Amino acid sequence: MKDLIHYIVTALVDHPDEVQVNETEQDDTIIVELTVAKGDLGKVIGKQGRTARAMRSLLSAAAGKINKRSRLEIME
Repeated sequence: MKDLIHYIVTALVDHPDEVQVNETEQDDTIIVELTVAKGDLGKVIGKQGRTARAMRSLLSAAAGKINKRSRLEIME
């Protein structure tokens, strides 16, 4: 999960070296925390949250294959 989000986000942002992705697991839920540069935050969220919603959908589909739930948290 961590690698999937890292791959997508580094392709979107201007400062890919500042992308940090942390993954933790609680019960049956995988929590992915994403941190990017301040100027890249808008690119990751997208217009009306569309990009973030799309990443959450991909993450949910990938987690569903291993019978888990997922949550993407974009840190400021």
